[in-house]
Amino acid sequence: MWMKKSELIKLLKKYGCTLVREGGNHEIWANKDDERFSVSRTKKEVPMPVVMKILKQAGIKDAGDDSI
Repeated sequence: MWMKKSELIKLLKKYGCTLVREGGNHEIWANKDDERFSVSRTKKEVPMPVVMKILKQAGIKDAGDDSI
């Protein structure tokens, strides 16, 4: 399964994550506790294992069944 990157970004924003800066191939995001993680800028769709890893790094645990 895949998730559109735009849906992933909406989900991150919904849980209070903010874009810190944009690099060459990655965006650096921060959660509410200012813990930082990266999201690839190059893909329009993101594989679900990568989505789950990003959500885990963001500290989002209950977004599995969340509708946007």
